[in-house]
Amino acid sequence: MAMATITSKGQITIPKNVRTKLCLKSGDKINFIVEDNAVKFIPVSRDISSLKGIVKKPAKPVSIEEMNKAIKARGAKS
Repeated sequence: MAMATITSKGQITIPKNVRTKLCLKSGDKINFIVEDNAVKFIPVSRDISSLKGIVKKPAKPVSIEEMNKAIKARGAKS
């Protein structure tokens, strides 16, 4: 478990292992969510380049007709 100490100015340093896991860098912004007696923080700023590669390219190009066919087939199963 990571731990931080609040300074006299109300500041904390986010532990390195947490910053690394969440890919946080200097200047990133976070939102705080208070629920009961717990606080969650959510990173809200991401460099667009960090999204590169999260969606895999199809093995072959897919036509609009093939996309529509797949959508209809999936819709029929639901």
